[in-house]
Amino acid sequence: MSGVDHAAVIRQIAEDSGWSGRYAFLILISASISLLGLLMPSVAVLIGAMLLSPLMMPIIGLGFGIATLDFREIRRAAFALSAGASIAVALSVLLVFISPVQTITSEIAGRTQPTLFDLLVALLSAIAGAYALIRGRGGTVVGVAIAIALMPPLVVVGFGIATWNWTIFSGALLLFLTNAITIALTAALVARGYGFGRHLSPHHTGWQLALFVVAVGVLSIPLGAALHQIAFEAVAQRQIRDTVQARFPQGSRLSQVDIDFASKPIQVRAVMLTPVPVPGADRVLASDLQARIGRAVDFHVDQVRTSVETGATEVAQIARAQEANRQGSGGQARAAETLALLAGTDVAKVIVDEENRVLRAPAAALPGLGLEGYRALEARAGHALPGWTVAMSPPGDATLPPVAVEQGVVDGPALDLAGWASARLDRTVLVEGGTAALRQSVARGIAARGGQAQPGASAGRLRLAWQVKEPAVAD
Repeated sequence: MSGVDHAAVIRQIAEDSGWSGRYAFLILISASISLLGLLMPSVAVLIGAMLLSPLMMPIIGLGFGIATLDFREIRRAAFALSAGASIAVALSVLLVFISPVQTITSEIAGRTQPTLFDLLVALLSAIAGAYALIRGRGGTVVGVAIAIALMPPLVVVGFGIATWNWTIFSGALLLFLTNAITIALTAALVARGYGFGRHLSPHHTGWQLALFVVAVGVLSIPLGAALHQIAFEAVAQRQIRDTVQARFPQGSRLSQVDIDFASKPIQVRAVMLTPVPVPGADRVLASDLQARIGRAVDFHVDQVRTSVETGATEVAQIARAQEANRQGSGGQARAAETLALLAGTDVAKVIVDEENRVLRAPAAALPGLGLEGYRALEARAGHALPGWTVAMSPPGDATLPPVAVEQGVVDGPALDLAGWASARLDRTVLVEGGTAALRQSVARGIAARGGQAQPGASAGRLRLAWQVKEPAVAD
């Protein structure tokens, strides 16, 4: 096409698409920044890594090599791309191995389920990128680099290898290959449209078009299946919530729904706050949901009765559990079943000390319920199990209460609660903030209440936190 300096464009691409020390340096920096952004997680940090975009030019160079059938350029660009990708993955594996944080964050999870939409983004971005290079619109390339984001999926591939997570590895690898292949082949078609490779025969042009169609078609199969599954899950989630809510009386509230679409049948676990428990809800709702979404469903709902008089939340089964305990033989099996019902856990997790008449069990996590609520639940379980001492541990991630100091007097109820939680979880509370003398005093107060506590070293507002790592005990 007129106005395009073909020789200058080819020369620029050849300079930037091959291997160089600058390219290797940018790969290392971009991969490191990407990993930090994924683990933090921080979108702003990830955008910084995307702006470097060292992999973009080898991919564009590969596309222009295909457009002109320049096999030397194809080899140069392919080597630079494969070497850069290998360095990025290897560096990511190493950094994840030595990192104390190996959590699957939202940014990591977001790059493990590519769909047809990602293919369309890569296609449109490649058109814009190739146009920008041909027309000399360098500013457009910055936006293209952010849109495509080649480095973060590669880093997630390394994360999947380091953590031995096949789902993370395969999903991120598919996303990277989708982006790389689509960009290269789309850039080739745009280049042909702007007159690059005019010396090629119609046979060569047909071969290039066929390569593009076959590659996009092959990629569309898994990406289309993933999009269909995501669409099904989005609709099914809404249908499950509506169906469950409809089976309970007015004033009921669906507090939590956990759905495992990967299991067969689909596993649904729910928590319903209701003024009137519904008998046989599991069986009825399993049948309703199967008819509604067209898949087999394994359903269970924990019904939590809400008290209209006080507005407090209490376990809906507590009265039934008390009656079952009074009518039972009083043996340890009956007591363990009763406590498991009240704690919302499996009976296998209940520890029975028959000799000392002590029952221990972990409480299931209830949304919005703090440590005070779990301690009250333990007290109610004790009333339901006369003759037994009940020790019910709260979830390990439960937040410790704030500690107030009024006219030099430390909040006693907060220390009581912290001491109780520390004893139940066998974890140490770290006391931070305030003066050194105040931290020592609060730590002693928690210890006096049966817990474990250590004064910290930081200043600021007085606060309590769980100690991440227990201090080593000297011989």
